Amino acid sequence: HDRYARFVCNRIIDRFGYLQLDSVAVTGARSHAIVLASRLRGLRAGVVETLLAPREPLFEYWGHEACWMPISLYPYFRFRREQYSKRHTWPGSTMHEHKALVKRVLSRIENDGPLRSIDLEGEPTTEVWGAKLSTRVLESLWSVGILAVSQRVKFQRTFDLAERVIPDEVRNMPISSQDCFDKLLLKALEGHGWATTGTLAATWRLSNCRTEIASSLDRLVDRGEVISCHLKTTQSSIAGWVRPVDLELAHQLEKIRPRKSQGIALSPFDPILWDRARCVLLFGFHQVLEIYKPVEKRRYGYYCLPILAGDRLVARVDLRSDWHQDRLNVLSCHYEDRVGVQGQRAVKSALKRFSQSVGLSNICM
Repeated sequence: HDRYARFVCNRIIDRFGYLQLDSVAVTGARSHAIVLASRLRGLRAGVVETLLAPREPLFEYWGHEACWMPISLYPYFRFRREQYSKRHTWPGSTMHEHKALVKRVLSRIENDGPLRSIDLEGEPTTEVWGAKLSTRVLESLWSVGILAVSQRVKFQRTFDLAERVIPDEVRNMPISSQDCFDKLLLKALEGHGWATTGTLAATWRLSNCRTEIASSLDRLVDRGEVISCHLKTTQSSIAGWVRPVDLELAHQLEKIRPRKSQGIALSPFDPILWDRARCVLLFGFHQVLEIYKPVEKRRYGYYCLPILAGDRLVARVDLRSDWHQDRLNVLSCHYEDRVGVQGQRAVKSALKRFSQSVGLSNICM
């Protein structure tokens, strides 16, 4: 069962192109596990934590944030690894300013094998996150492609030389800058269905690349892989892009009536939520994350999971896992306007499914 689950999880990640990572686990599962469990009924959240491992078809790198991505995309981030190697970037400057430490870290990995940042000596710095300097060096070496993350255990990264982690045929694949933009924009569109140029760029944080993005979209249009498609709302018509196959699928789905009583709890970093402007545009739902707000200024809660029912986001719940009591505590539940009885049923359905995925038997509202 776990082998099949891993296979399907990798297929889902390939469909979106990325799976954003986050360390918060107050609900009983971290964001990346919630994303996959929301799409694969019966998936145990713990299985997701083991997806990145040696010889698995994933790698970890910077997408719009730190993400797991299909190994097939590794060559297409060469432009970013080269960019980060430059001295004016934070990875490049870190490596330049601490050459002796870089040399010691690389020598240790070469001779002793993979290591975690926790295995390295050093005191926390005065930076916001308090990371050790040795950890910053590891992250810099990873960002420029000298190192790779070979696995995560209890969310702790293990770093190794890239040539020991990334297959040679992938790592050495000849890729042009045009190939990179074409592949990444098309992959982003595959995950979003329909998207504006801004959303496509934000998917991979393609900042200051307006000319390259425009040229890439022109090439994709000329090849028939992408077409211009406006989204009509009651107030305006918004320019965007869609793959022809997804436009056909959208027409077919117009005939299907989704089951609105079957709710699903989504991660606040779910692919359909992280672009907040897009979330408002498509769902009329204002996604907020209030982790960093003082308690008295929070409107909904610390770490709320939106509830999807059919094609509508109907509520958001603030959850806490209590392993000692084998219980999922619902600290708050806020419904959207005019959701009615179906919305309430969807929340109950979503909570039951979520509690099963994290292995908690009881739900306390």
